[in-house]
Amino acid sequence: MKILDIIKCSACALALTAMTSCDDWLDNKPKGFTIPEKYEDYKQLMNGQGLYRALDVYPLFITDDAQLVARGTCPEAPEFEFYGMSEEIRNAYSFQHGQLFTPGQNDACWEDAYANIFTYNAVINNVLKAADGTAAEREQLWAEALVGRAFEYMNLVNLYGNHYDSNTAANDYGVPLVLSEEIKGEKYARASVEQIYQQIKSDLDKAVPKLAQKTKYSFDPSQSVGYAFLSRMYLYQGNYEKALENARLSLQQNDKLLDYKLYKAIQGQWGRLVLASDEGEAFPDEAKNIENVYTRLFNNTTYIFKQVAASNSLLETFARNLPANGEDMRLALFFSKDEFNPYTTGGSPVHFPGYTIFAPYIEINCGLSTPEVYLTAAECEARIGDPNKALEYLNRLRDMRIKNNVHFNTPTNLSKEEVLKMVIDERRKEFAFNGLMRLIDLKRLNRESWFAQTITHSAGEEGTWTLEPNDLRYIMPVPENVLSFNDMPQYER
Repeated sequence: MKILDIIKCSACALALTAMTSCDDWLDNKPKGFTIPEKYEDYKQLMNGQGLYRALDVYPLFITDDAQLVARGTCPEAPEFEFYGMSEEIRNAYSFQHGQLFTPGQNDACWEDAYANIFTYNAVINNVLKAADGTAAEREQLWAEALVGRAFEYMNLVNLYGNHYDSNTAANDYGVPLVLSEEIKGEKYARASVEQIYQQIKSDLDKAVPKLAQKTKYSFDPSQSVGYAFLSRMYLYQGNYEKALENARLSLQQNDKLLDYKLYKAIQGQWGRLVLASDEGEAFPDEAKNIENVYTRLFNNTTYIFKQVAASNSLLETFARNLPANGEDMRLALFFSKDEFNPYTTGGSPVHFPGYTIFAPYIEINCGLSTPEVYLTAAECEARIGDPNKALEYLNRLRDMRIKNNVHFNTPTNLSKEEVLKMVIDERRKEFAFNGLMRLIDLKRLNRESWFAQTITHSAGEEGTWTLEPNDLRYIMPVPENVLSFNDMPQYER
């Protein structure tokens, strides 16, 4: 099989399981499916709704952002009790060894990523030979597919592999590296972390020159996205010089930030965030938010919207470095303290005294954003450059986030380490409840003595659990259904 019926076959291929049975099924050509041949066919593949969804929310529950409670703690809000969560979330929150998912359950992070990779592979390997479209159009679509594939592999290797370490990456288990859209029934081996990163770099290096300066929709990557993505990759590798270089290139093309101070939260559910000056204008959605340079949306957000309390350590982070009369709008807009009223008119609020829950009622972007690029640049300046420039990046972002913000003084007498700690705090606040971002930060920063920390989760009498720095339980297990068809080594978590 070439690209024939790639969409339908991905349902069999996405988990990298049962390849033989899938191959048998392919002996007969299904009816009602288009054979991609033309540029427009590949463009439609790239517009598939499935590509816009990525990851899952369960990695959040390994981090230090979430707080679940014991049964009966808040009778009016049983939805954020530990007992009521799904088994994989309870397993993640309690730092269980081995598999998180029970046999037969699907791991959306793994399966959706590989489903998308097969689609991207079909475009990458064939669109340049398409029968229509201009050469420039075909090359741009090819480049966009390369970025998409790199994005999926970046997520996969950081979820299911050890964090990148130049000393061990060549031998550390990564994930299967699939570069073909063909399904031949072969078994898949784990590539190394180094091999996956090499592929990500290769894809991005090829893509950047062919990406458009601007795109109509934020689901389609522009050249600034390519540079932003490279800055993320180099940051995770600890190559701060290259990370800073690419962050600067990205900001040269797009440095837009949304002013959160212009908005307020009102009663109600979706649409509760509106302009303070005009309640008829809502907070921009994920596609219209000028900060979302590459938009991807989480699966299963119902598990966290209005169902998870913020941890004390997260709330303490919001309080640090806050001016005396300041108000952090990230906390004010996206969280509710003590109670939440889900009704636009009438109705009674739900009470959860002593807790602050996550209730953003906007879709969370798990792609790439301008704030991330600012914070990458700030971190790199704090590490290897000028701490004053790092604070300038922080001041620019905080001006858009904090009412009555007071700038950090520049020049500063703060040490590089002190500035670095402030940057990491800002990353945590900016990406609160964006589970993968915090998980990766914990994995990479726990290797540094100034940051290394033990996470403690509790749920009253139902248990208290701890996770030491660099514990292998930070690494997700390859799903059991994949292992049943592919002989892959595992981290002993």
